[in-house]
Amino acid sequence: MTSPSVPEFYTPRRDRKTRIVATLGPASSSYERIKALFHAGVDVFRLNMSHGDHKDKEALAHTIRAVEREVGRPIAILADLQGPKLRIGTFAGGRVEIEQGAIFTLDLTDKPGTNERVSLPHKEIFNAISIGTNILLDDGKVRLEVQSFDKTKADCRVIVGGVLSDRKGVNVPNAVLPLAALTKKDRKDLTLALKLGADWIALSFVQRAADVAEAKKLIGGKAAVMSKIEKPAAVEALDEIIELSDGVMVARGDLGVEEPVEKVPGIQKKIIRKARAAGKPVVVATQMLESMINAPVPTRAEVSDVATAVMDGADAVMLSAESAVGDFPCEAVAVMDRVAKHVEQEPNYLRAGSDDLYMNTRTEDAITAAAKQVATSIDACAIVTFTSSGSTAIRAARERPQAPILTLTPKLSIARRLAIVWGLHPIKTKDVDSFEEMIGKSKRMAVRGGLAKAGDRIVVTAGVPFGTPGATNVLHIAWIGKNEV
Repeated sequence: MTSPSVPEFYTPRRDRKTRIVATLGPASSSYERIKALFHAGVDVFRLNMSHGDHKDKEALAHTIRAVEREVGRPIAILADLQGPKLRIGTFAGGRVEIEQGAIFTLDLTDKPGTNERVSLPHKEIFNAISIGTNILLDDGKVRLEVQSFDKTKADCRVIVGGVLSDRKGVNVPNAVLPLAALTKKDRKDLTLALKLGADWIALSFVQRAADVAEAKKLIGGKAAVMSKIEKPAAVEALDEIIELSDGVMVARGDLGVEEPVEKVPGIQKKIIRKARAAGKPVVVATQMLESMINAPVPTRAEVSDVATAVMDGADAVMLSAESAVGDFPCEAVAVMDRVAKHVEQEPNYLRAGSDDLYMNTRTEDAITAAAKQVATSIDACAIVTFTSSGSTAIRAARERPQAPILTLTPKLSIARRLAIVWGLHPIKTKDVDSFEEMIGKSKRMAVRGGLAKAGDRIVVTAGVPFGTPGATNVLHIAWIGKNEV
């Protein structure tokens, strides 16, 4: 989708550094509602490709861009692919109850299920399991353990019984399944998402770094790739997955099914820390304000959950059903906005453990780290970054400075992509050709954006020669004169 022309300068600037992602759905598909969600605090809109048809997604993408033009600020679109979702077949009566201790068989036949067996139309599972493998049905409500198996069926003992109905989901936590990273549906959805100009593509059920590599090859740089960490295999291969990904998501829904629930908070902190160390945006998702699907206020535990993600330094927190089908989508966004703002004002925000997060071994990392230190020492009102690829800005955000980060880029696609990154205020603007022009534009944009006034100082970082991706080799302190406001 070709984007219409947009104004050079974008407003309003968020007072909050942590970003908010909201999923669109039946409760949030109109122009008025999407605009209201933006004003409530949404920076990124998620299109869940698991639900709805292509016509619906196309309409939503066009509406988001229309809102973007009106509000005058880059808005990112995140297209979340369904991935290889595993499901059992159907039952003769629609549902059955299986008892703890009984033997229940999963097989490849397409006959209607009973309380003794049901179809599992995924031959890959039978090639990956072994005796003792746990198989979880319906988000773990029913738990099975493999007793014997061959290439067409598995006889399992029921560890936790219960009611099963048609097409419930299947999880196999302690096995790496030989599944294609992208299904046929995913490939069709990916083609549509790229056509619509999605800024981020989220990959579901990533198991290994090769899954990310396959997707990036298909995407070809047209969008950034976010790997959803929701399987134990992905946690084991976390370093390799983060290295290949442009960002990661802590997808706590399936992660909380496949991992013991008591391990999820620790895994969440581990993912956030490793992503921050690598300079990759990290999003915390799933059930953050679940009660607000039907209630206008959250539980205290949910508020603490959001606050913990913010305190740990996540780039963004995400709403799913709360904004897609809930009764109070704008209220849920407003709660996230208030919680994040309050946490960011806490004296110990981001201080614990940040100093030894990573080593600045490269020139560009050292300069960006120095920019934070200089900004703190001289009480600079802003750090201004010039970037053509986004890397200079992301590097500045990784340092988590107290000063706001004004990000100037000549590419609208990069401005949108950076909307998910902690602390960045991206602006699409004309490119600069000289050092003097860069400093002049930095001061003008800082003043126009309400970040600076006469007598203030700003810290500017960029890569020279201009337009060289990934190069950050300039640090400059600029003073705002009276004639420049």
